[in-house]
Amino acid sequence: MNVGIITISDRASKGLYDDLGGPALKKTSTENGWTVLAEALVPDEKGDIQRAIREQINRGCVLVLTTGGTGVAQRDVTPEAVIEIADRELPGFGEIMRMESMKITRNAILSRSLAVVVGRTLIICLPGKPSGAVECLGFVTGAIPHCIEVLQEVPTSC
Repeated sequence: MNVGIITISDRASKGLYDDLGGPALKKTSTENGWTVLAEALVPDEKGDIQRAIREQINRGCVLVLTTGGTGVAQRDVTPEAVIEIADRELPGFGEIMRMESMKITRNAILSRSLAVVVGRTLIICLPGKPSGAVECLGFVTGAIPHCIEVLQEVPTSC
């Protein structure tokens, strides 16, 4: 499975601190047997987020993982940016990520993590904290292969 990873952070994109979320998701993706085709680091700007997603789709990514911008701060615009280009939202992903995260931290209720479909690509928007991003991805990893098969119209046995 070809994967793209996008870190969304004003400070990391300016070099004020190291991006730790992207590398954490890359490690987890590789451990899942996925091929990371593309990586990007962009500021919390709708246009930059949308452009990075489209670029990764055009490179052949069937799964794009974003980390960052899903909180409640003024600059957290990832959900809005992604929903604007989505063909459909898959609410179960966000629901499960929040439900399972609530077992770890009560602040999970503030998360706006979500998943959408853009064309034939699954986009999953994860928290910015590296451990939270990896944990949330782990909560939904089981559903990803079938979702990608359906989106790519790969014949499956029922």
